[in-house]
Amino acid sequence: MFYLTPEREQELLKALADGVVNYDEEGIVETVNIALEEKLDPHKAVFDGLVVGMQECGRLYEEQEYFVPELLMCADAMYAGLHILRPLLKGDEANARVKGQVVMGVVQGDVHDIGKNIVKMMFDAAGFTVHDLGRDVPLEKFVEEQLKTDSEIVALSAMMTTTMVGMKDIIKQIKEKNPKAKIMIGGAPVTEEIAGKWGADGYAPNASNALQDAINMVSSLKDIS
Repeated sequence: MFYLTPEREQELLKALADGVVNYDEEGIVETVNIALEEKLDPHKAVFDGLVVGMQECGRLYEEQEYFVPELLMCADAMYAGLHILRPLLKGDEANARVKGQVVMGVVQGDVHDIGKNIVKMMFDAAGFTVHDLGRDVPLEKFVEEQLKTDSEIVALSAMMTTTMVGMKDIIKQIKEKNPKAKIMIGGAPVTEEIAGKWGADGYAPNASNALQDAINMVSSLKDIS
């Protein structure tokens, strides 16, 4: 029986992360295939390999070491691996239970969308249907899209204190029109205290937390219905 040592596992995960950072699509595909042959957990390959690489790309973008063209190539590399791995995640108990829909976007007046894009990729990897409204999204667009798609979750992002305040009205309007909808907020100026004060159902300091909160929210909704 083949046994994957912890050292070899870390080596493969690092190779996947590095492949994303270096936007090496062919290298990613090769590494993913080797990793699967060596029995690496597909869930780990995605979240501890590909997504870690994409988070590093996000940091490089924020530090202005990478720009939009590099970021797009990194995303292409990640999706090359995800294309192979995603079908294998369906046996995962948590992912099998999810199958939820999420509306997400960066609030009006704010164009900082790298964090939102990383969250989107993780939701996509986990099997959510993502309705991405992009950046600088008007308040009413979130409300309209939630009603149109009947998404269980609305994820709002803001990177500036001045734009963050718009979240309060979005939460209020969505809750008035659809009390069952769950709302998650995140971004640099957002805190757990603010989320609670404004009536959000979840606060995510990072992409991993956002995904886990969303899975819990959808699972609880489906348990009730």
